[in-house]
Amino acid sequence: MFGVHNPAIENAKAFQAPPKPGAPYSVPIAGTARPGRTPIYRHFRFQDKLLETFDPEVRTIHDSFEVSSKLYPTNRCLGYRPWDPKSRTFGDYLWESYKQIAERRNNFGSGIVQLHKELGVTDAKYGVGLFCNNRPEWQITDLGCMSQGLYTVSIYDTLGPSATEYIINHASLNCVVTSLNHIPALLQIKASADLPQFRLIISLEPLDTGDIPGHSKRDILAAFASKVGIKIITMAEVEALGALKPLAPNPPAPTDLITINYTSGTTGDPKGVMLTHSAAVSATAASMTSVEQSPQDIICSFLPLAHIYQRIGEHCALWAGAAIGYFHGNVAELVDDLKLIRPTAFSGVPRLYNRFGSAIKAASVQAPGFRGTLSNYVINTKTANLARPEGGKDGEPTNKHAVWDRVWGRKVAAALGLDRCRTMISGSAPIDPTLHQFLRVVFANNFLQGYGLTETYACSLIQVPGDLSAGNCGAVSPCIEAVLRDVEDMGYTTADKPHPRGELWLRGNSRLVAYYKNDAETAKAIDEDGWFRTGDICEIDSRGRFKVIDRAKNVLKLAQGEYVSPERIENVFLANLGWLMTAFVHGDSTESSLVGIFGVDPAPFAAWASAALKENISGEDINALRGTLKRPDVREKVVAELRKVARKSKLNRFEECKGVRLHLEPFTVDNGLLTPTLKLKRPQTAKTFRTDIDDMYAEIAAEDAKKPQKLLAKL
Repeated sequence: MFGVHNPAIENAKAFQAPPKPGAPYSVPIAGTARPGRTPIYRHFRFQDKLLETFDPEVRTIHDSFEVSSKLYPTNRCLGYRPWDPKSRTFGDYLWESYKQIAERRNNFGSGIVQLHKELGVTDAKYGVGLFCNNRPEWQITDLGCMSQGLYTVSIYDTLGPSATEYIINHASLNCVVTSLNHIPALLQIKASADLPQFRLIISLEPLDTGDIPGHSKRDILAAFASKVGIKIITMAEVEALGALKPLAPNPPAPTDLITINYTSGTTGDPKGVMLTHSAAVSATAASMTSVEQSPQDIICSFLPLAHIYQRIGEHCALWAGAAIGYFHGNVAELVDDLKLIRPTAFSGVPRLYNRFGSAIKAASVQAPGFRGTLSNYVINTKTANLARPEGGKDGEPTNKHAVWDRVWGRKVAAALGLDRCRTMISGSAPIDPTLHQFLRVVFANNFLQGYGLTETYACSLIQVPGDLSAGNCGAVSPCIEAVLRDVEDMGYTTADKPHPRGELWLRGNSRLVAYYKNDAETAKAIDEDGWFRTGDICEIDSRGRFKVIDRAKNVLKLAQGEYVSPERIENVFLANLGWLMTAFVHGDSTESSLVGIFGVDPAPFAAWASAALKENISGEDINALRGTLKRPDVREKVVAELRKVARKSKLNRFEECKGVRLHLEPFTVDNGLLTPTLKLKRPQTAKTFRTDIDDMYAEIAAEDAKKPQKLLAKL
C-alpha cells in the first residue's frame, strides 16, 4: 500500500495549495464580458482549460475503481455494522476488501445482465433502479451496473408511492434493487399502476434464513408478487448466478450515462438528470483538489446516496483506495458510528452542524466553572487568530494552535468521533457564518463550504483549502466555469457596487446532458451556448468568491406592490438567531405584511426565552416546551427579536415578520415539507400551515384596528 503510485492522488496534491495572499480564487477571463453578464470566471489554477481527470487512464468511474482494486486489493473498502438479534444492538464494523468488493461487483454485473435477458430485454444500455438507504450493497449494485455498461436510477428512500411510481414508469425500469422494507410498497405500486415493464425485484436481504418452509418472507411475498407479475430474488442469488455464468466486462465509455438522478423537486414531478461518466470523473477530480485523499483515509456515509452530494464523496474515496463506513441508519445515533469509524473526512449539512455546535457549546463554553472559563478563553484566543488579516503584522490568519488544539480541541472533537477529521464540508444549504467559524476553531481542520446541484454533479463552487473566510461558497470548481446574469426585476445587476450580483449560470465538464424525456424543461434550463441556469442569485467579491444571496424564483409580491425574497429574509434570521433551526417566511398577495413559521432548537431557545421572559423555561421537558411555544407572550418576544435583527440587517419595514408560529420541528422529509436534499417545499408548506397563516393575519388586522383608538386615547 505504501509507495504505491496513484496518479490521481499525486496530481491532485499539486493543486491543493491556496493562491498567494490577496490573489483571486476565481479569475475573470479577459474579453468574455457581455452586456448584462459578467466575464466568465474560472478556478485560478484552471484558467486555460477546465479539469477533466487527474489520470489519463481514468475516464470513467469504472476505471477509477479498477485502478484502486488493483493498487490496493487488501485495503478496507466497504464496511457496515451488523445487527445482533440476541442483544438487539448493532455490532462493530465488518469490512470487505477492495478485492472482495471487486469480485462481488463482477458477479452482480454478470447476474443482472442475464436476468434482464431472461425478461427479454435486448437493449445494450438500460437503467436499474436503486431504492434503499446507504449500505455497501448500494455501492456494489452501482459498481456492478457500471461493469456491464449499465446505469443506475436512484429512488430516494423517503419518496412517497406516487413519486416512486413516476420514476419507475418514466425511466422504464424493468428491475428495482431494494431493501426488504420497501418490497411491500413496490408490490402495491405494481398492483395499482400500469407498469408492464416492471417485473423484477432484487432484495438486498435474505428472504428465507431459518424460517419454517412455506412460511418464510420469500413465500409470503412471492404469493402476492406472482399475482402482479413480479419475480423476487435476493442479491446473493444474483451474485451466485453471475459467479456461475460470468460475463466478460463491458466497461462504459466516458459519454455513457452513469446515472439518471431524479431531482426531489419542490413542485411537480421529479426531473431525471442525465449524467455521464465523464461528468462524474471531472467532478470527482475537482473535489480532490479540495479534499485531501489517501489510501489510509476513511469516510462515514450517512447523507443519502440518492443525493449526488454523497455520491461524489464516495467516488473520491474509492478512487483513492480509502475506506467507506456506512452508518447504521439512525441519524440520532450517528455519533456512535462516528466514534467507531473516526473518519478523516466528513460531509454534512447545516442542520447537522447546528446540532454539533449546540452540543459542543453546552459541554464547553456554556459549562459552569473552570471548564467554561477555559473553553471561552480557548475559543476567544483562536477566534482572534482566525480573524487576523492576511499579511498582518501579527501573522497570517489561522484556526490552529500548538497548545490548545492538543489539550482542548482534540478532546472536544473526540466526543463526536471527529478527532482525526482533516476535512469537513458543508453543503445543501448556507451554513451560518458564525457557526462555521466556531466549528473551524473547535476542530482546527480544513472546514469548507460548497455549493452544487444534481445538474452539475454536485461540484459547482467550493472554498479553496486555506481560505478561512465565512459566508461564501468559495471559488468556481476546477471542472466548470461561471457567469452572473442580470435579474433586473429583482434589482440585481452585474453593475452593482461594491460587487456584481445576478443569477448564477454554469457550463463545463460536469454539467448534465439533459433532463430525461423532457425537452421542454431542458430548453428552459440550458441556453443555446450551453449555460445552465441555476436560479440562484449570487454576488462575487473582489477575490472571485461566490456568495448565494437569493433565489430567482422565490419572490413574493405584497398588496402594496413590493417584491419580497422570503429566502433571503429567512437566511438573515437563521444567521443571527442561534436558537432558530428552520424558517418559513410567507406573504399573501392580498396582505401588506409577512408572517413566519419557525422551528426552534430546544436548549438554546429555552435559554433565550428564560432570559427574555425572566422565568425558568426548560429545554429538556419537550411537552412543556411545546406548550411554551404556543404562549402569546412568547410569540410577542420572538416578533420583537425578529424586528431587531431585521433592522440591524437593514431590511425594509415590509420585510419584517409581524406574526409568528413556533414549533420544534415543523418541516421534515417525513411530513413532506422538505425534499430529501432538505430544501423547503414552499407551496406545500403554505398549504399545510394555511390555518396558522390565516390566524396570524387575523391577529395583525385586529391589532392594526386598535391603533387609531390607541392614538385617540393618547390625544
